[in-house]
Amino acid sequence: MYLQLFLTFCKIGAFTFGGGWAMISIIQREIVEKHKWIELEDFLDLLAVAQSMPGILAVNISVVVGDRLKGLKGSICAAIGTILPSFLMILAIAIFLTPETIKNNPVVSRIFKGIRPAVVALIIAPVLTTAKAAGINWKTIIIPVSVALLIYSKIPYISNPIIYIVLGAIGGYIYYMYTLLKGNNGNNGTDNGDGTDAMERKEGCHA
Repeated sequence: MYLQLFLTFCKIGAFTFGGGWAMISIIQREIVEKHKWIELEDFLDLLAVAQSMPGILAVNISVVVGDRLKGLKGSICAAIGTILPSFLMILAIAIFLTPETIKNNPVVSRIFKGIRPAVVALIIAPVLTTAKAAGINWKTIIIPVSVALLIYSKIPYISNPIIYIVLGAIGGYIYYMYTLLKGNNGNNGTDNGDGTDAMERKEGCHA
């Protein structure tokens, strides 16, 4: 399992361009759809945890997924598998390709230009999948759109994503408590279908 976990994340790290968000769709396909190690809802929760943690998103998501599957050793295997291909590629580029070589070589320059649209698609794909799994619809889409615009605005303090992570956590906790209280109130006065609720039946039994 450890070797399979390492090789899976090694493949993810080797064929992903564009950073952590571009990697999410590939991780989801490998972990959730292909190997079926975790459910999609659990993957989204782990993604939220990884996004909230400091550091590189690609490494964070590999660490939390590895920890979920095989604990500390799983985290180490997944993290090394994610980092190693990029490290070797950057080392090779630093040795053989200088920025001047990339810029002045028309073949290499066009290869990198061709990669850019694919990177955009890799970033958009997990956004759509995550929104669908999270239950985003036309009524609630205003929330992520507004947050994205505020972060994009570059306004001091307001554009800080940490603020919205904290607010989202607080809002989720408040909504959870609200549904919990609402459920308890509903259970206390549940209609039994004949015009009487559970409390009235209880009182009638005591009488």
